Amino acid sequence: MPQMQLPIFPAGVTEINNEIAVQKRDGTVWYFHGHLPLFHHAEDDVQSFRMVTSEMIDSGTAKQQEIVKAFGVPIITVKRYAKLFRDCGAEGFYEARPRRSSASVLKGEVLEQAQQLLDQRRSVPEVAVELGVLANTIHKAIRAGRLRASQKKA
Repeated sequence: MPQMQLPIFPAGVTEINNEIAVQKRDGTVWYFHGHLPLFHHAEDDVQSFRMVTSEMIDSGTAKQQEIVKAFGVPIITVKRYAKLFRDCGAEGFYEARPRRSSASVLKGEVLEQAQQLLDQRRSVPEVAVELGVLANTIHKAIRAGRLRASQKKA
């Protein structure tokens, strides 16, 4: 027959529920199940916080509303990371996010045409209209050093 565990926590903890508590001490956040430490992470380690709270939700030791109440985080955020934990496990919190590849609109011949127009002292908006691209694209290429800006008219 299962034995009931009394909610006995170390002094100075914040209860998440009758079984789980959290304590912040010396820049480290500690999670306790009764008087036993479960997990700890640095105070500014958001990824570990999201992972451990999602793991608590997934295992049934804490409810989403208890996490929201204890830490003051939005419910949608808790739901989002609980889903990430269910789908990808703990690794999902520590993987590098995929970056969008910025396929450059200004390549080869178009890049050369843009530089020729800029060399003719045409303004960036004029060059953009003629080439059918956004002016922001031209400015971005200039900042990246792929194009040289035209010298301003004296």
